[in-house]
Amino acid sequence: MPHPRPTTRFAFLTCAALLVFAALAVLAVSPAAAQLRGHGGPVRALAISPDGQIALTGSFDSTAIRWSLARNAAEQVLRFHADAVNAVVLLRDGRAATAGADGRIAIWTAGKTEPDAVLAGHEAPIAALAASPDGTMLASASWDHTVQLWPLAGGAPRALSGHTQNVNGVAFSPDGRTLVSVSYDLTVRIWPLSGTSAATVVTIPSPLNAVAIGGDGEIAAGGADGRVYFLTGNGARTGDVVAGPRPVISLAISPDGAFVAAAGIGGSVAVIDRKTRTLARTLVGPGLPVWSVAFMPDSRTLLTGGADNIIRRWDAVTGEPADSLLVEVAADPLAAFAGDRGAEIYRACVACHTLGPDQANRAGPTLAGIFGRRIATAPGYRFSEALKRLDIVWTPETVSKLFEVGPAAYTPGTKMPEQRIGSEADRAALVKFLERATKDK
Repeated sequence: MPHPRPTTRFAFLTCAALLVFAALAVLAVSPAAAQLRGHGGPVRALAISPDGQIALTGSFDSTAIRWSLARNAAEQVLRFHADAVNAVVLLRDGRAATAGADGRIAIWTAGKTEPDAVLAGHEAPIAALAASPDGTMLASASWDHTVQLWPLAGGAPRALSGHTQNVNGVAFSPDGRTLVSVSYDLTVRIWPLSGTSAATVVTIPSPLNAVAIGGDGEIAAGGADGRVYFLTGNGARTGDVVAGPRPVISLAISPDGAFVAAAGIGGSVAVIDRKTRTLARTLVGPGLPVWSVAFMPDSRTLLTGGADNIIRRWDAVTGEPADSLLVEVAADPLAAFAGDRGAEIYRACVACHTLGPDQANRAGPTLAGIFGRRIATAPGYRFSEALKRLDIVWTPETVSKLFEVGPAAYTPGTKMPEQRIGSEADRAALVKFLERATKDK
């Protein structure tokens, strides 16, 4: 839902649920096109094989797709999860792992239509995955405030507890001796994986949404304040760089260690020079959130997954797109409401919610006709059982209350990012905008 002022708390991880659709039409494109099209919702997660031949993507549409990057074509659509696929990773043995808002991890062998194994244990959406350097272990970060370590050969997982809010990112150190997690609780935690030492806890002045670790062990953490924070492997802070004015929601470090790519909710990607700690360039696309980012093995080609369902390629050195179609800008759905404060507050919701009765559900349900409607009854959308049990009818007062106390408190069981709008005037402006914009014509 809406983008808050800087004082508003925001998780910026995933929308409430997923797009419901009958079938996914996977469209192969020519090598010259460079774009990968096939998902029916925002591309939330992205991984690339070490040889640069395969990409794996996860989407709000509840699927993962395995792509041939040599042919720019989809090889297989992986359908298992009951909700958005928030995290994907390619394993050393050639298999893949996907995880989602349904709290489950699926392990896949290429070509098989069903997972080899399903790992269940989290009590809330999984936001991130990481594989250990030796390929023996998988780590998962969850909104249940825990990190789980899963032996890929089988056996019980090990839970790492200590975070007090959503855990949004996780990464192994290059030597595999430590695991780093970041959370909305403003902390980076560095967990030793052997011995009995407690985690090193580093407090950062921002909620954290993503983490990446370079080959030299340096940690980069992406903040909701639009900054990338740098730490040594033992947790000493070494600086930060402003990536942009909007929250960072995905990070990648180039294999050669030269660049950090920081993808933002505002639709741009900052390319940061690690050596000089400066913003080298900003990649500007269609203006919708960039949910995922990953470098190719050449350390120059960058793939991004967007809210318009497309995977794009960029030259991170020049800042140029690999296809001129990359910079086409879609019509602004809020153009008719220019100057409306409520519309500006709502703008961050555009990627997940439509407003008109002739517009379909996206990653979240359409808001058309919301006022007077009971919660979890919008047609054609799959709501959680927890929401269906709530006794709430959407009115100006209840919508305002949702953002006053936050979705987790007001609508327990929701997968909507935790957020509050502290300003009563801003809440009132949002409600007035929604009253006007969502009326059934």
